[in-house]
Amino acid sequence: MTNAWSILPDEWKALLKERGMRAFRADQILQALYRDWISDWDQATTLPKDFREDLKREFPITPAEEVAADRSDDGTVKLLLKMADGNLVETVVIPAFSRDGGELTRLTQCVSSQIGCAMGCAFCASGARGVVRSLLAHEIVAEVMAARKYGTLTNLVVMGMGEPFANYDETMRALKLINAGRGPNLGARHITLSTCGVVPGFKKLAAEGLQFELSVSLHAPNDELRDELMPVNRRWPIAELLAACRDYTLATKRVITFEYTVIKGVNDSRACAEELARQVKKVPMAKVNLIPLSPVDHRPDFKTPDEATLLTFLDVLMKNRVQTMLRRSRGKDKNAACGQLRLRTLERDA
Repeated sequence: MTNAWSILPDEWKALLKERGMRAFRADQILQALYRDWISDWDQATTLPKDFREDLKREFPITPAEEVAADRSDDGTVKLLLKMADGNLVETVVIPAFSRDGGELTRLTQCVSSQIGCAMGCAFCASGARGVVRSLLAHEIVAEVMAARKYGTLTNLVVMGMGEPFANYDETMRALKLINAGRGPNLGARHITLSTCGVVPGFKKLAAEGLQFELSVSLHAPNDELRDELMPVNRRWPIAELLAACRDYTLATKRVITFEYTVIKGVNDSRACAEELARQVKKVPMAKVNLIPLSPVDHRPDFKTPDEATLLTFLDVLMKNRVQTMLRRSRGKDKNAACGQLRLRTLERDA
């Protein structure tokens, strides 16, 4: 059996033909899946009943079960989803509104690529219990399907639980399907992958020839500090990571965004800002997102910097001609950090 949400639009006719099914049904299937947004073949009432039974046997649809939906005062919704094997995964839906607060202008979903995470970043709840397994392509798509009731998606970021480059093939299959014109049809430039710095993934992504956006979790300006915060740095230190970033931008002409979570008394000094500016300027067309830390339960010693410190850090980068955005965390009142809702649920149920 092959799950329906893992099949690219161009693959449907060949798969049907192999099974003795009529190829013209492929268009009807795509209509049902990605225009009528069915979650069960019985909902595809335009298809003959016997054909629906064939599809159930050969190409099952497996929705994720919504276990919890925590809604923040700012409209952000964090969903805890249960996969078919009982494992839990998080996804977040983040709305943006017009200046007067009335009109929804953008709806971004942050999806996970793994259940848990093996990377062990010190400030991240996703890896507090390690990685259970990687998600399959249809399970990543199921996250998107589960969030549809909250609005029409305009942007997707693979920035939730897990490291997408550690689950490269399944993540890319899911994103290609989500991007496909006869699939959910979300534009490539509205899809972003975020990596903590798994260097081999850069060359593979560049070779795809796709226009997905890429962000890199940096979080420290030197190896000594990054080794402490991000164990992945011991495998691919900053010099090697920045070289891979530079090669990627030269090959693709795509901008790379460096994510920098600012932690009080750890990486928020003026000296860190000056060093960060020198590092990212080694990569053409790079920019920086500064993200105030969302505190996590397992690291009570990590705190969010005050506003003055954040603005000073921002000012140093701007004066060094580094394109920088100071991001504001969303959903702070509802388990804002990645993996935190799952972690608290697992601890509660233990």
